[in-house]
Amino acid sequence: MRHVIALDVGGTGMKAALVGADGALLHRARRATGRERGPDAVVAGILDFAAELRAHGTERFGEGAAAAGVAVPGIVDETHGVAAYSANLGWRDVPLRALLAERLGAPVALGHDVRTGGLAEGRLGAGRGADRFLFVALGTGIAGAIGIDGRVEAGAHGFAGEIGHIVVRPGGPPCPCGQRGCLERFASAAAVSEAWARASGTPDADAADCAKAVMSGDPNAVRIWQEAVDALADGLVTGLTLLDPRTLVIGGGLAEAGETLFTPLRDAVRRRVTFQKLPEIVPAALGDTAGCLGAGLLAWDLLDTTDGKEDTP
Repeated sequence: MRHVIALDVGGTGMKAALVGADGALLHRARRATGRERGPDAVVAGILDFAAELRAHGTERFGEGAAAAGVAVPGIVDETHGVAAYSANLGWRDVPLRALLAERLGAPVALGHDVRTGGLAEGRLGAGRGADRFLFVALGTGIAGAIGIDGRVEAGAHGFAGEIGHIVVRPGGPPCPCGQRGCLERFASAAAVSEAWARASGTPDADAADCAKAVMSGDPNAVRIWQEAVDALADGLVTGLTLLDPRTLVIGGGLAEAGETLFTPLRDAVRRRVTFQKLPEIVPAALGDTAGCLGAGLLAWDLLDTTDGKEDTP
């Protein structure tokens, strides 16, 4: 049976699948990323994991994977298949596509983790059927994916969709990117967790705890939550002014708060738009499977568009 390898590499763990031509998940597996052992060990772990997946496919389906798709965090040069930078994994200019293609003997597509997850949400999830969508993931940071007619725009240099680094509060807290007042310093799950831990006096409190406190009417939680919602609405309105999406898909850890987030967020965005068309604002549908599903789509797209010939060693 013809199939591809889909691999979603995170900061601490890897999710993988063998995916059939119809999108069916034929086999699933997980493994620790092993970043505590250093960047070289992470790369070696990815190569070994991919090789094991290929061996499993060969044994179970009578043939090895026709291609592989891999989603990784950080800055990704998708054109040249290079993981250019990842603070989480300690990478700089890792030629991951070439390394994997050599190990697997099959073509490989490499993608940014959020853009890859956005691709899956656009085709299979909450953005399905929308010709233009913006996917925004509210996690440790904030990143986005710009969907156009079933594909996701990477940009000229691999930076498209970095909505978390729109400055929404000029002169605000410094961001690791070098600017001050970036959106992700106010509206990411990490930012809300940090603010609520400080306000509640509970060092291990997180954004989910803040959401629960909001629902119980805690005034400090309500204040912190509303500040995050207002900052997020400011950033999203900038994004929709530039991109005019038909659907705005919100995912990531903060979106797990459900209507505690979406009800005030829809109101905040509605109050801010003037001439812009208000998009449908919906929660992501695929959860933590989006990256893996998107990696599978990348692999099948590679086969569909090029037959994979130029990437096969």
